[in-house]
Amino acid sequence: MKTILIASDHGGFALKESLKPYLKNKGLAVKDLGPFNEERCDYPKFAYDLASKIGEGKFKRGILICKSGIGNSIVANRVPGARAALCHNEKCAELSRQHNDSNILVLGSIFVNLSLARKIADTWLNTKFEGGRHKCRLNQLKEIEKKIRSGK
Repeated sequence: MKTILIASDHGGFALKESLKPYLKNKGLAVKDLGPFNEERCDYPKFAYDLASKIGEGKFKRGILICKSGIGNSIVANRVPGARAALCHNEKCAELSRQHNDSNILVLGSIFVNLSLARKIADTWLNTKFEGGRHKCRLNQLKEIEKKIRSGK
């Protein structure tokens, strides 16, 4: 059984809680990194926790949810090895996997309802990276990450 990480902030909590059983029914083990209630909280903590686990290679994929999705995207994409894609429709999810090999799906709860979130997640989970000309670009991203890590 494949494990997928999931996390949110208070603005994405309800959608996260609704999406978890759907993912489990798809045969995924869902590891929830929080929060565990709707109390106001700060998204950077949760987004960084999830993105760092993906970036380190401890897990292959994760889903982040906040109100707009923008904050989570900003935080996650600061982590080397994390490629977070904010997706508001299935086409974005498909392209983020095919062209960018995204490993974190970011959803904005004010833009995506549960029905659409399920469709986006299905597309994202089932779309493979195309490689080819996109592999060269992905390698360029990895080179940028090396420069950042080395301070050059």
